[in-house]
Amino acid sequence: MAVSVDALSMPEPSKDAPSQPFEAMPPEARLDMPVQNLRTPANMEGRGRTPATSPSSIVLRRLSVIGSALALTAYGAWRTHMVMDEAGVSALGVIMLVLFIALFMWIALAFTSSVAGFCSLVAHGGLGLGIRRTGPLPELTRRTALLLPTYNEPPHRVIAGLRAIYSSLEETGQLDSFDLFILSDTTNPDVWVKEEAAFLALREQVGGHGRIFYRRRHNNVERKAGNVGEWVRRFGGAYDHMVTLDADSVMSGQTLVRMADAMERNPGVGLIQTLPVIVGGTTLFARLQQFAGRVYGPIIAYGIAWWHGAEGNYWGHNAIIRTRAFASQAGLPHVPGKPPFGGHILSHDFVEAALMRRGGWAIHMIPALDGSYEESPPSLTDVAIRDRRWCQGNLQHVKVLPTKGLHWVSRMHMVVGIGAYVTSPLWLVFLLTGILISLQAHFQRPEYFGDTKLLYPHWPHVDPVQAKYVFIGTMVVLLAPKLLAYIALLLDPQMRRGAGGPIRAALSVLVETLIGGLIAPIAMLIQTSGVISILSGHDSGWNTQRRDDGGIPFMEVARQYARFTLFGLVLGAGAWVVSPSLFFWMTPVLLGLVFSIPLVAFTSSRSVGLGFRRSGLLLVPEETEEPDVLLKLEQAEAQDQTPTLPDDALRALRADPVLCQAHLAMLPAERHAGDPINADQLVGLVKLEEASTLSEAERRLSVKEKAAVLGSRKGVALILRLPES
Repeated sequence: MAVSVDALSMPEPSKDAPSQPFEAMPPEARLDMPVQNLRTPANMEGRGRTPATSPSSIVLRRLSVIGSALALTAYGAWRTHMVMDEAGVSALGVIMLVLFIALFMWIALAFTSSVAGFCSLVAHGGLGLGIRRTGPLPELTRRTALLLPTYNEPPHRVIAGLRAIYSSLEETGQLDSFDLFILSDTTNPDVWVKEEAAFLALREQVGGHGRIFYRRRHNNVERKAGNVGEWVRRFGGAYDHMVTLDADSVMSGQTLVRMADAMERNPGVGLIQTLPVIVGGTTLFARLQQFAGRVYGPIIAYGIAWWHGAEGNYWGHNAIIRTRAFASQAGLPHVPGKPPFGGHILSHDFVEAALMRRGGWAIHMIPALDGSYEESPPSLTDVAIRDRRWCQGNLQHVKVLPTKGLHWVSRMHMVVGIGAYVTSPLWLVFLLTGILISLQAHFQRPEYFGDTKLLYPHWPHVDPVQAKYVFIGTMVVLLAPKLLAYIALLLDPQMRRGAGGPIRAALSVLVETLIGGLIAPIAMLIQTSGVISILSGHDSGWNTQRRDDGGIPFMEVARQYARFTLFGLVLGAGAWVVSPSLFFWMTPVLLGLVFSIPLVAFTSSRSVGLGFRRSGLLLVPEETEEPDVLLKLEQAEAQDQTPTLPDDALRALRADPVLCQAHLAMLPAERHAGDPINADQLVGLVKLEEASTLSEAERRLSVKEKAAVLGSRKGVALILRLPES
């Protein structure tokens, strides 16, 4: 039967209910954000092609890094040709040489960039734009919005991070220059209502009325890019800058103030990207990621900042953006075709930075500015889930590369992003080609004299001495960045103490290198399967990222990684049949694959990770001398004051009248004739009308229907009317 909402009696507000009208969002300040045309050059709006903040020596910097990488690759290709030349020309040999050149160029560029980063790091570079790490804070005159998009994340952790940021900003004395927005794309109705309750509690705890806001999109098209874009179009006109955060991001107030000041003093800068430090790792895998990011990450970041200059990149979070620049240049179009290559752009951050640079805005990375933090997935399985989505987004950039007017460095960012995943199947093909060459040499009858009469025979073979030199050189180029990072650690007293001293830091580098080397072939196969899946036309979907350290059952690990073990056994057997020496040569790859199940289970263990911490290994400075904003985060997580409510959204709204009224106030306008029809809502309303009790309604509603009826005032009214049993 039809029920009139007006005829239903709502629960009486409690005495704690706010007396003023409830406002979850500020008044709208619309800003035009046109969709960009990738086939025509951008409107530069009077800005020149070279930003004023571009380093004067940028051309020489790029020549030194890229030129050195090309020279190293040419030398490596020549030495590899010398190895293969003794065995004669063959199709497999040519394939292997081409693959070697492509793969060696990849690691050579990483090496030369790391050398540049090492020099910049020890020379105390990595800042620019007038930013200082210490000293008095500048006074801000413009407004900045902090945007935290969230998608089915635990509200407790999201709100704790915001509370830590808010408290840190408050201590700077410049809180009035910042507003905080929780931009929810959550589809789980139970998480949605918990978000609302946590938002209300945060406002009450910190007195954030008029400064902390919450909005849930009821039609979350285009994922995170659409979420941020919707905010820009509705509210961006009121803010000069916006800081994008992830659900696990934490940034100190001082860092935010210094970034906002740099934007005010450099009107041609469109974006400043910080170097987020990974913290909070408890499992062994997370601690390995955390240590590698903290010790090796700086020389990589300093290096790319040194030679990228004003053509930097954007990593999607922990960055400050000029709102007007973003609105005028970063409206993303849909690329032609169907997913996985067509549709809306998944890895939007690279493309947004490229389009802003195309429009004449400078994009800078400032790796020396600390106070920017994030968390890492707790296991290889969780990284694989995230990587599948990133892989699809990066491969999709193939369709963005032809965009008119892009700077060549911006195109290079996309090529590097594509290569990060394409190199995995290339390494696999390279490995298999080497086995086939050995197999060919084992069974093919050699030609000692050929068609010409020779005094001495030609003995076709692979030159072992040359092969040894190529292998040693490749390993030096591959591992040198880690050695440089360790040397930089020794030269930094604070970093040296924070990593447990020189001996423990060296042992930690060794442990990370060994375990990372065992994990590498598993990651290679995971990424290869992802690339094959995408090329086969399978879309990744939108999965929630698991961030806690809950263990994965051993049988689940065995089920997921049994195919890698089987592949390792087959590969090892094939290598042994060809040649025992080849088998022993491939041992590092085979060990990781054959023992993938216990290795993944071992590294996913929280107790093992904490055991390494107690032994003083894999330590980072943020653990030994915890920054103030991370202490605030721990305090906020421990002192959660969100009211205890039922986990079920229907029961939570019935239990808390203030929450229920706020929920109703935040709902969108009711549907009018001619508006799109929400089928889940219609079906859900019918089920509510036919249900005789709340328990029956809970059983009958699907997750989508439950979320849809909670987005309707009529649906909420029906829920409140139902008897408990």
